[in-house]
Amino acid sequence: MVDSSLTFRRSCREGICGSCAMNINGVNCLACTTATRDLAAEIRIYPLPHLPVVKDLVPDLTNFYAQYASVKPWLQTRTPVSADRERLQSKEEQERIDRPAACILCACCSTACPSYWWNSERFLGPRLCSPPIAGSSTAATRRPASGWMSSKTPSGSTAATPS
Repeated sequence: MVDSSLTFRRSCREGICGSCAMNINGVNCLACTTATRDLAAEIRIYPLPHLPVVKDLVPDLTNFYAQYASVKPWLQTRTPVSADRERLQSKEEQERIDRPAACILCACCSTACPSYWWNSERFLGPRLCSPPIAGSSTAATRRPASGWMSSKTPSGSTAATPS
């Protein structure tokens, strides 16, 4: 029986949006991809650890998303964009960013990381330290190199600097 007053996030039901991230029986996971038949008879659910809680199982991800934006994780051009032609990319170049870019930003890895627990205002977390976020390039694009620590909290400067 589900308590109808319990607040939680959900959206896709397929493990692609990350909305339902929570701690189930001590493990950070996506609720929508966790089968209850694989869990113990008594199931304990908690919000993601080490984040402020908005309500019930809903964590406040404001700082997490601000840290993500601080490293400018989007592809950036080396040269001016041409209005009359495409920027072509080889299959190999695309494969270099496919897997790291597949992160759904659920915050499960960051909230399971002791370094993030102890210094969540400055440590950018495991997701933000992975390539291509931490720096990589292709023929048509580049990513700014970023460090592991932000120079200030996201409410101040959002520049990431090497630690």
